[in-house]
Amino acid sequence: MPSLYFAEGVPYFLVNNISVMMFAKMGVPNDELAFFTTLLYFPWFLKGLWAPIVDVVKSKRWWIIAMQAVLTLTCILLVVSLPKPDAATMATHQTPVGLFWLTLTLFIIAAFASATHDIAADGYYMLAHDSGSQAKFIGIRSTFYRIAAVFVQGLLVFIAGRIERTTENIPLSWQITLAITAVIMFAVTLYHTFAMPKVEEVEDRSAAKNRSIGVAFSTFFSKPGIWLAVLFMLLYRLPEGLLVKLSLPFLVDGKDCFVRDGQIFGGGLGLSTDTVGLIYGTIGVIALLLGGILGGIYISRHGLKRSLWLMAALLTLPNLVYVYLSAAQPTDLWIIGSAISFEQFGYGFGFTAYMLYMMYFSEGEYKTSHYAICTAFMALSMMIPGFVAGKIELAVGYNMFFWIAIICSITTVLVTAFAYKNINENYGKEYDNKESHS
Repeated sequence: MPSLYFAEGVPYFLVNNISVMMFAKMGVPNDELAFFTTLLYFPWFLKGLWAPIVDVVKSKRWWIIAMQAVLTLTCILLVVSLPKPDAATMATHQTPVGLFWLTLTLFIIAAFASATHDIAADGYYMLAHDSGSQAKFIGIRSTFYRIAAVFVQGLLVFIAGRIERTTENIPLSWQITLAITAVIMFAVTLYHTFAMPKVEEVEDRSAAKNRSIGVAFSTFFSKPGIWLAVLFMLLYRLPEGLLVKLSLPFLVDGKDCFVRDGQIFGGGLGLSTDTVGLIYGTIGVIALLLGGILGGIYISRHGLKRSLWLMAALLTLPNLVYVYLSAAQPTDLWIIGSAISFEQFGYGFGFTAYMLYMMYFSEGEYKTSHYAICTAFMALSMMIPGFVAGKIELAVGYNMFFWIAIICSITTVLVTAFAYKNINENYGKEYDNKESHS
């Protein structure tokens, strides 16, 4: 399980975070950066369409190993095909995104492989754990997923920053970073080929032969409270959907603002790449995974329903730190690191409820397919705000943009109130799992 969720996290953060950081450093404007990297979420949104195929064809283990092999090859191709824009163009934020058409194509392939890997890995997890056990171990599962985040967003970004300082060659720094990723994915693929256990039940495999894609979808959309559940999945993380595409560019953009063609550039914190890797990708992610672990423990003791309001508050209120950082533009790394850690801890704690809610709503005969459909709505919840985030920021600047994200927290409150009414009082409590077995 640890290596599985590490392998699930590496390509996800590569596609959705490293791509943002890399394009920001190569001078792609925020509106194009946010729009085209948001397109990379499409495979996670569409994966519900082929999730039943993963359910029916081959085993979850087969899909996991096959997709890890595809991801290894894709990383190698990214290394050899990465464009090299000149320094002057990168410095003025005028690098055309069209220069990266092959890079974006390879990222899309990696995204489809990663999304398919997610379907198989999550199905593998749910076959091995019942609801009480899922709540108890969701923190451990998240830990190794977030360790992958530390590796990708922290260590790899730090290495890229150090190479950039030494060589003053930004494209080369990212080529080496992608090469390291390829080596890691190859090692994980090789390990899982020989060491990954076969945990799927005989009953599950035989039942899968009689399943159809149409039945999986029809049973999902006929569940009681389906549309309120969809609203919750789409809007619970709306503020984060706006923030996630611009937080990294904000950290590396220069402090001085300038206006060109009616668009606002700069106004960030002006941090170096390796500093971002240390503060955001390492310390921040450690705070994130700590929040996830404690969130899992908290739900296992109190249940999802009693935990929901606290988790919604901790998901949204810490976003105020970005309002402060964009207004004050502090230079003290302790202040910046503490603010980001606080926000990431709250997000990790609050996101735990979102994950468990999707598992709760997916319970039943087709839980692998239904959970994949839920995660498709999760991806859509990040895509919708992501498409417009860059344009909003270039129109109003970072500080006002972060205030807009805070105002969007109203939607989180509303959908939490709807979801709260329909959750089983005892779902997620560890002791209920024990009682049900006795």
